Amino acid sequence: MADITIERVYDYRRDPDRAGAVFLVDRLWPRGVSKADLDGVEWAPDAAPSPNLRIWFGHSAERFEEFSGRYRAELDSRPEHAEAILAAARSGPVTLLYAAKDPQVNHAAVLKTWCEEQL
Repeated sequence: MADITIERVYDYRRDPDRAGAVFLVDRLWPRGVSKADLDGVEWAPDAAPSPNLRIWFGHSAERFEEFSGRYRAELDSRPEHAEAILAAARSGPVTLLYAAKDPQVNHAAVLKTWCEEQL
C-alpha cells in the first residue's frame, strides 16, 4: 500500500531526513508562505479541485460528502492531473500539503484516498 500522508502547509518544516516527495496540492498559493519556505516542494495546482468546485465547497462540513463525490469525479475524468503524485507514490512516501484549517474536511484528504485507490 502506498505511503501517502497529508499535512497542513503551515505546519510543514523542511527536514533533510524526511524520505519521499512533497507536493503542495492547493490551486492557490497559500497566504503568508514564501517560495523559500517550500523549497524542494513540487506545486501541483491541477491536482486540486476546479475553481468552481472549490468556491462551491467553501470548506463547509455539510457539503463535504457531496464535494468528495464531485472532486473524485474530476480526478477520474483527468487522472493525468495527479500523475506526478501517483508516480512518486509508486516509488516511495509522499506528503500532500494543503492550507485548509480542518484536517478532515479538506480536498487533500479526498485526494489521498483517491491516489491510494489508484495504486
